[in-house]
Amino acid sequence: MNESEIRTGVIAAIRRIAPEVEEGALRADRPLREQVDLDSMDWLNVIVGLHERFGVDIPEADYARLATLNAIVAYLAAKMT
Repeated sequence: MNESEIRTGVIAAIRRIAPEVEEGALRADRPLREQVDLDSMDWLNVIVGLHERFGVDIPEADYARLATLNAIVAYLAAKMT
């Protein structure tokens, strides 16, 4: 799976929790939780959605590394190789 496909899947996982999110409005280098109104439970649901979609285990210790769309895509790409 290439980074473009991963990015599309990440945005789909976010939109399951926050359907009002528009892909074109997201800045890939800015913290997602500042751009999208996600409380801690919503954020946990996004993480679970990523796990389900990509089959990648994401330990709680890594959650802080997943702040931006770029960071999530890079993290998943590295885990999937």
